[in-house]
Amino acid sequence: MRAVFRWVLCLLVAGLALQLFFVARIAMMAAINPESTAFQRSEAWQIATKGRANGGREWQQDWVPYAQISETLKRAVIASEDGEFIYHQGVEWEAIEKARQRNAKAEELAAKRAAQAAAAGKPVRPPKLRGGSTITQQLAKNLLLSGERTLLRKGQELVLATLLELMLSKQRILEIYLNNVEWGEGVFGAEAASRHYFNKSASRLNANEAARLAVMLPSPKFFERRPTSAYIMGRSATIVARMPSADLP
Repeated sequence: MRAVFRWVLCLLVAGLALQLFFVARIAMMAAINPESTAFQRSEAWQIATKGRANGGREWQQDWVPYAQISETLKRAVIASEDGEFIYHQGVEWEAIEKARQRNAKAEELAAKRAAQAAAAGKPVRPPKLRGGSTITQQLAKNLLLSGERTLLRKGQELVLATLLELMLSKQRILEIYLNNVEWGEGVFGAEAASRHYFNKSASRLNANEAARLAVMLPSPKFFERRPTSAYIMGRSATIVARMPSADLP
């Protein structure tokens, strides 16, 4: 029993130390721009070990201050990813529950289709799962966590999102997010994305260009290979229509 108690105590101490580490990292971000994120380091490792799918393009990322990112892009991203960004406290529980219900139905339907596909000797496609993550949750995950889908990781994401909201302003959260989010293989941040896709600074994007970038965020590598797809065009028009009602911090 003593051995078990010591192991449990060690796990609790390690967990507490990890949380304190996260708190310190977030506190530093109030004044210091993060040099990289956990997701970016993972992507850099993948490229180093497996090579690039894009033919050898160099890593692209240039930090720019919040004021040098066009309001059109800020509005487009909020309209597309998190319409209630400035009003919530980091987590939207209703959106998470709706996503859980959608995913449960998607998995049930996928199981039926998988049985039919297996009987017909056809390949089985995994279900398309959707998240209910806010911009703050996305930032928490990309900054400090792995990409694995587990309940423990999701719980830590919720804790970190709350800490981000408590310790940083909404403007700072959006600034860090826009400077680090992925917009294609090796393309990170608004400035790099603007120059890569439109050959201009992030401060000069028009509404249509900003909307097209916002569309890419859920699956940037997928849409990078389909820049003129019908979905991008249609979804961009929807985002442009929503942009005037997107409130900025």
